Amino acid sequence: MGMKAADIQKELKSMADPDKAAILQRFFKTGPGHYSEGDIFIGVMVPQSRKIAKKFIQLPLEEVNTLLYSRIHEERLVALLILVWRYRLSSSEEKEEIVKFYLDHIKQVNNWDLVDLSAPNIIGVHLLVDNRDRTLLYRLARSENVWERRIAIVATHYFIRKGYFSDTLKIAEMLLQDRHDLIHKAAGWMLREVGKRDAVTEEEFLEKYSGVMPRTMLRYAIERLPESKKRHYKKKLIDGR
Repeated sequence: MGMKAADIQKELKSMADPDKAAILQRFFKTGPGHYSEGDIFIGVMVPQSRKIAKKFIQLPLEEVNTLLYSRIHEERLVALLILVWRYRLSSSEEKEEIVKFYLDHIKQVNNWDLVDLSAPNIIGVHLLVDNRDRTLLYRLARSENVWERRIAIVATHYFIRKGYFSDTLKIAEMLLQDRHDLIHKAAGWMLREVGKRDAVTEEEFLEKYSGVMPRTMLRYAIERLPESKKRHYKKKLIDGR
């Protein structure tokens, strides 16, 4: 008898912690009008979810699909972690299948942790291999859907780790006028990651755009800089230049 989504649901339920669930519900802002409105947490932590995903790495995609369409956050998370593990260990043909599956169901990658744990390790890796066409990222960056825009910028985290910064910078520039705080945070985070590896490249971007950058994006981008440079870029923002 093959693996079933119900087996994972049972394991997750056995690990559920109502106290942690209550904390997660608040942390992920699940109340009315918030970005995670209606998302349901049962209180399973990410390390536990990783273990379950690794155990069920061979779960058929139709069963992964069942988890991905669950209202329970941790079930969607495990589904995505399974895809990440599978992608890493698959043949090139199955990698293509996993990427197609991910994009076909991208609307279910609908919270910031789900994006951050999956986008670099599936979309980012896939697009960097063989220098594939990256038009997809720019299309996602222009999406009306906040999670798709976050996928676009956070997927480039894999590029950054491999020393390629141009797509991150172009997409961060596209997102300068974005109105959502979760995009400001993600873009600032990626700029900071660029700066860890190439301070000159990050600071060239900041010199050009810090005067028009959302405050949160700038705060995240300059987090690791010396105090004197932080003051310099904050002043540029205040002065608007």
